Amino acid sequence: MGAGWDRYRALDRRTPVIVGVGRASQAPDATAGGRDALGLMIQAAEAAGADGGAGDVLRRLDLVAVPEGTTRYRDAGRSVDQAVGSGNARSVAMALGVPQQALFNHCYEAMTEGRAERALVVGGEGAAREARGRRAGLTLEATEAGPERDPDERHVPTGDIVDAVEMAAGMVEPPVCYALIDSALRYAEGYGPDEHLVQISELWARFAGVAAGFPHAAFPLERSARWLATASEANRPIAFPYNKWHCSQMYVDQAAAVLMTTLGAAEDDGVDPRQVVFPAVALQSSHSVPVTRRREMHRWPAMEILGRAASQHLGRLLSELPHAELYSCFPAAVRVQQRALGLPIGGTPTITGGMTFAGGPFNNFVLQATVAMVERLRHHPGDLGLVTTVSGFLNKPGLAVYSTEPVARGLLVGDLAAAAEAATEQVPTVGDHAGPATVAAYTVASDRSGGRRTVVVGDVPSGGRCVAVSADPAIASEATARELIGVTVTVGGGEFHL
Repeated sequence: MGAGWDRYRALDRRTPVIVGVGRASQAPDATAGGRDALGLMIQAAEAAGADGGAGDVLRRLDLVAVPEGTTRYRDAGRSVDQAVGSGNARSVAMALGVPQQALFNHCYEAMTEGRAERALVVGGEGAAREARGRRAGLTLEATEAGPERDPDERHVPTGDIVDAVEMAAGMVEPPVCYALIDSALRYAEGYGPDEHLVQISELWARFAGVAAGFPHAAFPLERSARWLATASEANRPIAFPYNKWHCSQMYVDQAAAVLMTTLGAAEDDGVDPRQVVFPAVALQSSHSVPVTRRREMHRWPAMEILGRAASQHLGRLLSELPHAELYSCFPAAVRVQQRALGLPIGGTPTITGGMTFAGGPFNNFVLQATVAMVERLRHHPGDLGLVTTVSGFLNKPGLAVYSTEPVARGLLVGDLAAAAEAATEQVPTVGDHAGPATVAAYTVASDRSGGRRTVVVGDVPSGGRCVAVSADPAIASEATARELIGVTVTVGGGEFHL
């Protein structure tokens, strides 16, 4: 190897490395002009090429992988490649329900197996721009896409994200599902609703404090725990105990790109060796169990499996890593992951401020997090950084660890679905239950007009689970004032009564 690369002489030249990262964004309160999602993705890809210090990398791509989101480009990967590269890269699209970590793993495996030397993972959203355009009644200019054809590969999810009984009860809204999980967690740990609200608000106040110092945050405002816990016009109730600013803010215009090559290609392309970051762990689980089928709704055994495998590979506890960005769509996601990975409960596992305050572009945040982590590690050479993925409602986890130095045992990459399945105890669901049920989790969902419905997950005498709802405002008021978990309710026709 050439000068600066000598210290990597003992490594396989097919070792994957990240050589460039880039991002693009527009202010959420900007005018309806600006770039659409594809335009932002192209801008982010160009920035990643410039960051790598070798523009030729983009023009020699073998692979472009894109997570599908709210936009429905037929082949966004090809469009990006044509805009920034040679147009000869293989395009890969991953549908909703495939963990975002899978994008990276697909590229790493292609490199280590000799099927690719240069790859780009890129994704973006223009939801805020589109919303502004709708409000203004404007037809927005679109970035010219590539030819109308399907991607070379399209990966689709396996397994169920939601159960039929959840669908029938309308339990498909992310805030509702995560609030149910959070209620089960706080009950398992012996806390009441009031203490729980304080806990999640204090955690999110710390996240907001990080976002206030993160230059790329969409909403860089510090929020006190008291403000977050208090429902108001600016912070309306969503799903008890969550208010608006406990929830991911997906109406942002953000894109991110991660440019990677083999170690040998990085040298050949003239990349600055001081720029490279090594993936040390790249794990996921494609096994999926819907919320109500999990015996312990407050735990995530699949993430526990990934965490143990990562720690064993690194020879270190994940709690010892100095930098972490946990996927943070809702407080439950962070709180469950902290426990699954053995991280400090009172910690603040974010370097961006998370999906509420830094911005949560739909099905794209892991790319944003990875860009931020690569930048952080370059400023802290020798450190390790953790980035996690959540797909669905704590259905499919992903876990990555990065370093500016190769770890002793090389890259650990894989899908631990079989181990996750074996570790996740399940219960059957009952769609037509009539009779008593013991509340195992609950929330009160609120709409913009002030209407409220109470959703409960109940354990039935047969050993299964049911989901039931009530539109009674008196029950909603009682559910937010006292503990309902452990209470026996009467279920019939999908509804329940106290």
